[in-house]
Amino acid sequence: MRKTLLAATAVLLLSGLSGTSPAEEHAASAVSPSEALDRLKKGNADFLAGKARGQNLLSQVKATAGGQSPWVAILSCMDSRVPPELVFQQGIGDVFSVRVAGNVIDVDDLGSLEYATKAVGVRLVVVMGHTECGAVKGAIDDVKLGNLTELLLKIRQAVTASGPGSSKDAAYVDKIAEANVRLSMKEIREKSPTIKELLDSHKAALVGAMYDVRTGRVSFMAD
Repeated sequence: MRKTLLAATAVLLLSGLSGTSPAEEHAASAVSPSEALDRLKKGNADFLAGKARGQNLLSQVKATAGGQSPWVAILSCMDSRVPPELVFQQGIGDVFSVRVAGNVIDVDDLGSLEYATKAVGVRLVVVMGHTECGAVKGAIDDVKLGNLTELLLKIRQAVTASGPGSSKDAAYVDKIAEANVRLSMKEIREKSPTIKELLDSHKAALVGAMYDVRTGRVSFMAD
């Protein structure tokens, strides 16, 4: 009886957090991984071409007030130059956006991505790093600063695996940033059995990406 009550409570909690109806959850899962990726690629192409989507954001606020059905989850860096919705020309209600310095993985990020994929039905997860990343530079320089120290240690794994270099070498910084994206992708698979099951059964897909702060271009990499 207690287990049944706990299970029911969990379902209600997830329902309340998502703000989605069963129909909206189906709409999210109806967007295949390849279709979601194509939307992102087209959105970035339009962004690069200077084609404004002509969105009425206030109307989107009203349209999503009763629920949401995002079709992609993006883990990206908190860098102010890398707003996922803008660089992919997406609107309110389209993207689950998880942002943290250095796009590193911790239990909170994993929980957020599990919620997006398992509870809501999002079928594409993107880990997006970027060029000239300050967190990556800090990891290369082995910066020590309060709680930031522990965060940078996660990126240090990519630094160690890539060999020595300088934070003043832009190519080296970008190399570490890409290695860090791959490391985060690896940790998602290894530390979340929930997401791994979805990936292995092809119910969801995981891709990496790098955003160039100099050009605005997003390049994708396979899982």
